[in-house]
Amino acid sequence: MKTLIAILGTAALAFTSSLGMAADKPTDPQIAHIAYSAGAIDIEAAKLALSKTTNPEVKAFAESMQKDHAAVNEMALALVKKLNVTPEDNATSQSLAKAGEEERAKLHKLQGAAFDKAYIDNEVAYHKQVNGALETLLIPSAQNAELKGLLETGLKLFQGHEQHAEHVAASLK
Repeated sequence: MKTLIAILGTAALAFTSSLGMAADKPTDPQIAHIAYSAGAIDIEAAKLALSKTTNPEVKAFAESMQKDHAAVNEMALALVKKLNVTPEDNATSQSLAKAGEEERAKLHKLQGAAFDKAYIDNEVAYHKQVNGALETLLIPSAQNAELKGLLETGLKLFQGHEQHAEHVAASLK
């Protein structure tokens, strides 16, 4: 249990501090990179879950994460191509990627019910942080109407993910 709390605390702290770096209102190319990076992190976590879990609810959740985040990232790539914008790597997206790698490494060491619980609890925390960042920083900072619209669509979808993760977490207790 202490390990689980440490894992969740580290992940939430890393994400929160990553977003703190972006508090000076990121540009649209930076927002595109941050949003894409956040989606890619969840896709990789879902792939890990699919390779490790035998729990049908966790598996269904991970499949949904992989499919939905891939679809949103594909829309984001199409939009930046259409707008002829190059997503700009930045401290926030780099920090997110590093935190995602560290979290996957921690999860990779777990097995069975311990893995399932840690993965789902992390997904709850991660979606809370991502949704909060979308609402308070990324959407308000976006200048392009199409980018803002894509972020708003993503927020609705990711709020559903948060609720789904909370439901699965409750079933694992």
